[in-house]
Amino acid sequence: MAAPMGDNAAIFVREFELKNSAVLRINQYEIGDVGCVVWDAALVFSSYIQTEDFTKSYGDLNTKRVVELGAGTGIVGLTSAVLGAHVSLTDLEDFVPLMDSNIKTNEHHIKGSAGAKALKWGDSIDDTTLQGPDFIFISDCIYYGESLVPLVDTITLLSDKHTHVIMSYEKRTSGNKPELERKFFQLIEKKFTVHPIGLERQDEVYRSEDIHLIHFMKR
Repeated sequence: MAAPMGDNAAIFVREFELKNSAVLRINQYEIGDVGCVVWDAALVFSSYIQTEDFTKSYGDLNTKRVVELGAGTGIVGLTSAVLGAHVSLTDLEDFVPLMDSNIKTNEHHIKGSAGAKALKWGDSIDDTTLQGPDFIFISDCIYYGESLVPLVDTITLLSDKHTHVIMSYEKRTSGNKPELERKFFQLIEKKFTVHPIGLERQDEVYRSEDIHLIHFMKR
């Protein structure tokens, strides 16, 4: 199901307080696809990029270029923009109004910049502003089998040797989810080195044994 469109879309708000005391107000749709709401994996990710471990391991986000894939509500990218990054929030065309809404709602907190763009995984990418960023962020996108190859292709296309690709995902054991996870890592390991970010390195509050953070670098 696509994201609801228009003024009749029922919206509810999730508040998320950052370590600098800024409170993000994230609009979510009551009805729609999985990208319409804030998931726990995105909160774990958004919290981790504020930690000393992130800064020591991968550098300060201030002035860095960030592309978020499958952004949905855009909470990870918006947190990055508050920290000074120049962020492109990307998702399917249907999600652009939701991402735009959240950028506008939180623009008074943004130290860097944020913009919403439509991007379908697997398509050719002519937008040079998306290519070779300092970071690619992905949260909870191992969900549909048909999207795995296009997702890996897009990560590969956008990244270069210096790009830090970081992904969060919730480990799910129902249905075909374990097989999807196995297939994703089988694909990504052909082109990237894979380094788990251990629980002990993550935020002391927003972390869970069921939610994993992984760092990739192009081979």
